[in-house]
Amino acid sequence: MSQIPKLLNATLIIFGLAISSACSTETKHHFDTLIRGGTLYDGSGNPPFIGDLGITEDRIVAVGNLDNTTADNVIDAHGKAVSPGFINMIGWGVTSLITDGRGLSDITQGITLEVFGEGNSMGPLSPNMKTEFPKYWDEIQPQWTSLGEYLEFLETKGVAPNVASFIGATTPRIHVLGQDDVDPTPKQLQQMQELVREAMREGAVGVASSLIYTPASFAETAELIALAKAAAEYDGIYASHLRNEGKQIFSALDELITIAREAKIPAEIYHIKIAHPPSWGRFDEVLARIEAARSEGLKITADMYPYPAGSTGLDAVMPAWVKAGGIDAWIARMQDPAIRQTLAQQMREDSDDWDNRLASGGADTVMLVEFRNPQLKHLAGKTLAEVAIMRNQSPEETAMDLVIEDRTRVGAMYFNQSEAVVQKAIQQPWVSFCTDAVTVAAEGDALLNHRHPRTYGTFPRVLGHYVRQLKLLTLEQAIHRASGLPATNLSLRDRGFLREGYFADVLVFDPNTIIDQATFQQPHQYAVGMEQVFINGAAVIADSEPTGATPGRVVRGPGWTGWQ
Repeated sequence: MSQIPKLLNATLIIFGLAISSACSTETKHHFDTLIRGGTLYDGSGNPPFIGDLGITEDRIVAVGNLDNTTADNVIDAHGKAVSPGFINMIGWGVTSLITDGRGLSDITQGITLEVFGEGNSMGPLSPNMKTEFPKYWDEIQPQWTSLGEYLEFLETKGVAPNVASFIGATTPRIHVLGQDDVDPTPKQLQQMQELVREAMREGAVGVASSLIYTPASFAETAELIALAKAAAEYDGIYASHLRNEGKQIFSALDELITIAREAKIPAEIYHIKIAHPPSWGRFDEVLARIEAARSEGLKITADMYPYPAGSTGLDAVMPAWVKAGGIDAWIARMQDPAIRQTLAQQMREDSDDWDNRLASGGADTVMLVEFRNPQLKHLAGKTLAEVAIMRNQSPEETAMDLVIEDRTRVGAMYFNQSEAVVQKAIQQPWVSFCTDAVTVAAEGDALLNHRHPRTYGTFPRVLGHYVRQLKLLTLEQAIHRASGLPATNLSLRDRGFLREGYFADVLVFDPNTIIDQATFQQPHQYAVGMEQVFINGAAVIADSEPTGATPGRVVRGPGWTGWQ
């Protein structure tokens, strides 16, 4: 759906308001929604100001003193913060929003835009990828082929948040090369680049890799540079879950910087961290290396979730070779006694060659959180060490058998990060925020699986804990880094700021009460303090309660052909 007619309509509204104000002080302009007397944080990071904000249809049409106006819906925001909606730099609601478009875990945080595509994206899909899709994505059969078609499918179906996506670098790799550890020929690399170009023309914001997982880890730097160059042709951005977030983080960081330099493209570090306890003390060196690259003129940024634990799958405790070829080949290998013995030994080693999340922390730091097999769901919330004792096995054997029995990578949380690192990262002016989580409702079958608390609490935790309680950054800084900064990094049009003519993604919240409630032990709890959430001018949260509205739209990157 083209956004151009909406832009023209909003321009006419703003023009009409200006003419009305200039010609007669007695004429009252009428809005759909008028937010009065709030403390406005415009997303720029500048100090806030007291004022009013008028919304007509899907746009902000006036900001300032709007005393001589009326509206169908008037919201008294005195003493409350009014800000742009928050941008979730990594969301995983790619299939959960199909099942439940309300997006409750996210809109209650103030998230108005989900950005997908960390490594894997929902398109483009080859016929074989469509056949294999249910094995990896909640047993859903895709009704789309291209990435653009997927995003439009969500919009047509009806979702509360806006949606955008990178094309995952792994997706064209699987499309052309399959799941094996092979290098592309020059012709195959050109095919992969063209898939990136097609996605960029459909509105992808860039290309993104996730290099600790297979088959992404099989991609060499030259391949990633080539894909990034294709995205750069359309003013896109390169983002990456680094190849190693542990003891080899510096070589992994150098790879990202090399890609940014060679492809002449901005680069984003996904969920910046050090996930290796012996290396926590070197985070200052990580920051220094990034600052040096930025001083060189490279546009290096990052995002983060504000918790000292991560969440991924049990694939993060096994080397790449055993996972080559996809889930079926992985499971088959783990049923071979000789391979199991070799694999178990490698899983015990804190390797220099791969990022082993088990050896670096231990089985008691791995909490199992998500299963597909109903017979395993009772294990959610237990550590790998606990389940190993229950089964009278080693943790390594237990991890293998759980993957075999669930026929998924099995969701797990890893308590191998440092609060001191979190606090240093959150103070960096080039760091935005992400949930790195699915979008769920705290009800029904969702309660059978455990979740990382970031699913429900990321943005309110920043505002409540790190801003109000610890005072590590100001509220205007935090709001900028949740809205204007990511919108600018992604070259989004008319999003991320409280400005006339911009889409009305607007929040009203109480800065004195906003806080996360989800914990590692009891994650299924919504955040509190978010009182009004508008997405494209429609209320999805009104007076602190979800409305059930689904006004979300596709938000497209700078290469979209519809801009032309």
